[in-house]
Amino acid sequence: MLTHTAASWGVRWRVPVVLAVTVFVNYLDRNNLSLALPRIAQDFGWSDRQIGANGEWLLGAFFLSYALSNMLLSPVAERFGSKRSVIAAIAAFSIFTILSAPLGQSLTALIVLRLLLGLGEGVHIPMSSAITSRWFPIHERSRANAIWGAGITLAIATAPLIIIPLINAIGWRSTFAVLGVAGMLLSIPLVWFFVQDQPQSEGGVSDRELAYIRAEPVNVDGHLSRTSRARYLRDRRFWLVVLGGTLNAFCAFGTLNWLPTYFSRAKGINFEQLGWPLALIFAAGIVGIALMAYLGDMLQRRTLLAGIGFLIGGGMVYVASSVNTLNLLVVYFAIAVFFQSAYGAQEYAIVQHLLPSDRVGAGTGLYNGLSVLVGGVGGSLIPGTIVAMTGSFDAAILSIVVGALLAAVVMVLLSWMIDY
Repeated sequence: MLTHTAASWGVRWRVPVVLAVTVFVNYLDRNNLSLALPRIAQDFGWSDRQIGANGEWLLGAFFLSYALSNMLLSPVAERFGSKRSVIAAIAAFSIFTILSAPLGQSLTALIVLRLLLGLGEGVHIPMSSAITSRWFPIHERSRANAIWGAGITLAIATAPLIIIPLINAIGWRSTFAVLGVAGMLLSIPLVWFFVQDQPQSEGGVSDRELAYIRAEPVNVDGHLSRTSRARYLRDRRFWLVVLGGTLNAFCAFGTLNWLPTYFSRAKGINFEQLGWPLALIFAAGIVGIALMAYLGDMLQRRTLLAGIGFLIGGGMVYVASSVNTLNLLVVYFAIAVFFQSAYGAQEYAIVQHLLPSDRVGAGTGLYNGLSVLVGGVGGSLIPGTIVAMTGSFDAAILSIVVGALLAAVVMVLLSWMIDY
């Protein structure tokens, strides 16, 4: 095998960078509604309890169709071709975002559009995972996946600075249209010209780099780390990873979906002032994912790092719920996001390690779909239900603490079961 130093730089590193741009666009379109929810509620005249009841359906609708799309369409997309499927997904979710401008005139219409948005986005992440697994040997995958995963954290961090001023200037419907058009014009040409399904010498990859990429990873017991197609579905480690991903999705999407409204309604922060506080909180995830990805590849203790991150992150959310000072809220939630990103940095490297090479797209789709179906929908419905029943956003945010502690237990258990 070529040494890491000998093949450190090459064509392969541009692939996750391009995918990061597409994921950035994806998450701007996905999360625009959570940022716009306070203004949508104001336009529709909803009370706090109505925000909880209506918001859980608006936010949960996306995750329902997104999860089903991950599970049902990823095997088809993998056969169709990962690159072509990424382009199709970008076109689909951009169009449905644009349609929110003329059609988003009622709660029912918005729910339908969110269902369609989830359907369109479903195969994007699984196919990005499949492409990455073919371009990088296993000891580089935390960093490679973290590069395109950084598109998520960058979108989350910058979305308040982009979307909130746009909503204030042109309204939330027009903002959705602008995001959809701009994202499609940026992402599709980049994928078309700079991403291949897998490395090929005729695609500009040197023979030296191609040999390095295709070198077989070997486990400590001397057997190849790839499993048979059927075996990973019987592997209890895979299903524990799904459980961990489910709890992570509950915590991540629960925070992401409800934090703007939590700050606005429970902590009394004006909507116009949400931009920088939210940006600073989520920017901590960018720093966290870079550091944790480096540590994951260096230490090869990915699940243990994730477990520690969940434990500290959940504790910080609990502390944050007891304060009302804006500066302290930003500090505590930023620390929570920083440590929670430990899982995001390792997530797809862990999943790819347990999957056969020809089933990474389908297997990632199954993992991502189940995680989002239970965790993503739960992160929308459970906090929303708590608010609808009690009128307390503080009680809703504490449900995320419970999810983080359970995720920490699952990750520590997995750390005893997975060898790299």
